[in-house]
Amino acid sequence: MLPFRRVIRTFMMCSPLALAACASSHQTPVVNAPPKVAAADPDDALYGGIYKVGKPYQVEGVWYYPSEDYNYVQEGVASWYGTDFHGKRTANGEKYDMNEMTAAHTTLPMPSVVKVTNLENGRMVKVTVNDRGPFHSTRIIDVSRRAAQLLGFYEQGTTRVRVEIDAEESLNLKNLALSKRPPEMPQIAAAPRASVSSVDVAPISGPTDTAKVPAAAVKEVAIQPPVVKVPPKPKIAKGSPPPAQPAQPAKAAPLPPVSGIYIQAGAFAEEANARILEQQLGEFGTVHVSPAVVNNKKLYRVRLGPLADATTATALLGKIKGFGYKEAKVVRQ
Repeated sequence: MLPFRRVIRTFMMCSPLALAACASSHQTPVVNAPPKVAAADPDDALYGGIYKVGKPYQVEGVWYYPSEDYNYVQEGVASWYGTDFHGKRTANGEKYDMNEMTAAHTTLPMPSVVKVTNLENGRMVKVTVNDRGPFHSTRIIDVSRRAAQLLGFYEQGTTRVRVEIDAEESLNLKNLALSKRPPEMPQIAAAPRASVSSVDVAPISGPTDTAKVPAAAVKEVAIQPPVVKVPPKPKIAKGSPPPAQPAQPAKAAPLPPVSGIYIQAGAFAEEANARILEQQLGEFGTVHVSPAVVNNKKLYRVRLGPLADATTATALLGKIKGFGYKEAKVVRQ
């Protein structure tokens, strides 16, 4: 019989708190992503949890074509994003939480579930795609900070991965999202109701075939050109002032210059982060990403506009702040 202390020690080593240490090293941990469709935030009633695929778009000369690809499998480089977007809205309207199991992808539907396997250590997690990015030619997915920690590449920043869509879970998320926020249907006015009756209509009389019309029915008529009379030039006596010239039409007034009012939603040290925000705000209007040097530091500013007037800018500013970008402001250029 084992001593009592030894039995206690053995039990503690194999308790649930130590299962990770007791597991064999070749086993692949799997972390499931909880469905992220609606949150408790009241703003989500306006912005959160919608199902979205999106139209083709271009970033830095590269075209991306979002689609419902439920056979998607690809290998490439994964990166992660965190504090710059924590608490902000994702491309499908949810609030980004870097501690949740989520990810950004350039073309997959939102939300959808993908399995991400770290090819360097064998770890695998499931994450919910609810954002767009990364806009780097060599990267295929941007995961949250928490997902990067579980995959084991948080410190190094990037790693080689395999990304596979989970078709069943993705379709379940789609149906759940559409049931909560169905797409708007076009409003078509109903046709007015009226009584319908039939009447007997007499057949049309007369020839119906133009080829059978007798030639005598057609008579050629010579058309004389109109006679235009030119008035004679008036005689001007010597020493008389020249006749007054007809008034020239007034030139159109020049168009007013385009308004220089913009909404600046953010400024980033990395252009890739600015491009992500550009995609997130694209539905609010024309978005521009422009470099600028502030305090000897290069930044990439994200602005919407130009806007028609200050009233329009104020209304749009409220929407952008409600979208999670509290630092957004009106600027003039």
